[in-house]
Amino acid sequence: MGQFFFDKILQNDGWKSNQLITTNAEGRITSIESANSANNATHITGLAIPGFQNAHSHGFQYAMAGLAEVHNISHTSDDFWSWRDAMYKLALSVNPDQMESIAAMLYAEMLRHGYTNVAEFHYVHHDKNGEHYHNLAEMGSRMIAGAKSAGIGITLVPIFYQKGGFGKAPTEGQKRFISPDIDSYLRLLESSSDACSNYEHANIGIGIHSMRGVEPKDIAEIAKSGPQDIPFHIHISEQLKEIEDSIAYLKKRPVEWMLDNVDMNDRFHLVHATHLTDSETQGIAQSKANVVICPSTEGNLGDGIFPLRDFQSYDGNWSIGTDSHVGLNPLEELRILDYGQRLITHKRNTFTSDQTGNSGEFAIQMATAAGRKAMNDFNSDYFKVGSILNVSVLERKSPLLSTCSDDNLASTIIYTSDAVQQQGTIANGVYMESGKCSGYEKIQSDFIATLNELKNR
Repeated sequence: MGQFFFDKILQNDGWKSNQLITTNAEGRITSIESANSANNATHITGLAIPGFQNAHSHGFQYAMAGLAEVHNISHTSDDFWSWRDAMYKLALSVNPDQMESIAAMLYAEMLRHGYTNVAEFHYVHHDKNGEHYHNLAEMGSRMIAGAKSAGIGITLVPIFYQKGGFGKAPTEGQKRFISPDIDSYLRLLESSSDACSNYEHANIGIGIHSMRGVEPKDIAEIAKSGPQDIPFHIHISEQLKEIEDSIAYLKKRPVEWMLDNVDMNDRFHLVHATHLTDSETQGIAQSKANVVICPSTEGNLGDGIFPLRDFQSYDGNWSIGTDSHVGLNPLEELRILDYGQRLITHKRNTFTSDQTGNSGEFAIQMATAAGRKAMNDFNSDYFKVGSILNVSVLERKSPLLSTCSDDNLASTIIYTSDAVQQQGTIANGVYMESGKCSGYEKIQSDFIATLNELKNR
């Protein structure tokens, strides 16, 4: 059981002062009430907002963050596909112990930046020869172990990866990813679900790598016959070449095909969806499917810019993720997302709706609600009795924040703050000062040892 006294905390209907929140041993909120003083409770003097949801992560790629920026000037192009070759080299070399240490470090850093939950889009399943481990979910189990070490909530999304492209056999570089058919993927999913029982803050989701990575009829079958009560994640329409290949193979664009062949709803999460027609943009919104946008990675890879303003005009819902982890600050992700829209629309009111024109509050609301759905949490209340206490706490002593009215406070946090102002993070009811989890130094030293073993830096 824990007790936390918040000087100032953001609820759905605005900022509240002097709130006492009590939790049980699982970190679930048992009461929320006003109080005059902290007494024996942990006193949170900073500005408390709901913990951020990282709705898309490729954990192992953190080990190559920053390494794909030295370009061969004799090449005319360095794009997603050339970057992918470098990523495959890492995927082919990492072993289970290294995978766990990478995950633990990554998730510890997410917590330090205010993320409290992560959806791990996990596709490195097999050994270095492409053979099954005795435990089909060996590598996924290591992601869960890393999350447990750090203390973050994890939704493990084992990925169905079957093809090397539309109608193409998988390549040698993809041999650790492959489930050849639906039955083999469902066995992996079951094993991964069992692995989640090893950590009380882990759960499971369905994942399809992409339209090019799985035969489309199998995508439709999994969506129809697979579990219906867990999230469904898929990369889609990230690259122009993917769309061109889809039209050649299916006579339809990827999102167009999904809208025509899959009965989507709000448990579906379309990752990137960068290149859309207006009818696709409207169709996703009307289906209630969510889009997961990863601004720092999409910018780093030169993917393009998602049509967010149009999507929001159709009441579309979106969340954020860090994907390849070249950036880990949720505030930065939101700013990149907003500023990209401002640059292409020449308008400043990106984060608004019919209900609010407060950009900061809108960004927090959208990223929280849709992000939680990516983790199979459909609770839209920021802090509620019965839910897990997850909080990002910003230092209130900053001159810009300390002098701010409530009306401007959320936007000042989103648009002016950085990791230096992260006073702490509460994940699953556990307070981490400065966002650093217990055992942070050990996690860091293990990670450094792993990088030295990999010799890729």
